[in-house]
Amino acid sequence: MICASLFDHISSPLPEELVTILATGDGVTIERIVSKGHASAEGEWYDQDRKEWVLVVVGEARLQFEGEAVFGLSAGDHLLIPAHARHRVVWTPSDRETIWLAVHFK
Repeated sequence: MICASLFDHISSPLPEELVTILATGDGVTIERIVSKGHASAEGEWYDQDRKEWVLVVVGEARLQFEGEAVFGLSAGDHLLIPAHARHRVVWTPSDRETIWLAVHFK
């Protein structure tokens, strides 16, 4: 058994989003994502084969689903993203980290 913290091993500065796989198996992947001023490139959309449940642990973000208005997420907010729902991260603050917990599954 290994005990760890979501807040461990976060490098600074973060030139790219930091994605760490925390656990994987039986078709499920759990990731920690750390953003600091990161966003999807203009015109780029995620289109994933699996569902994704995301939780903002610390920080905030703005997301958009294709054809819909931008909306915000704050610490404690969570969202289920259906498979193939085209979406993008529009904004995360550049002055502090946003830490996400993401669970990908069928």
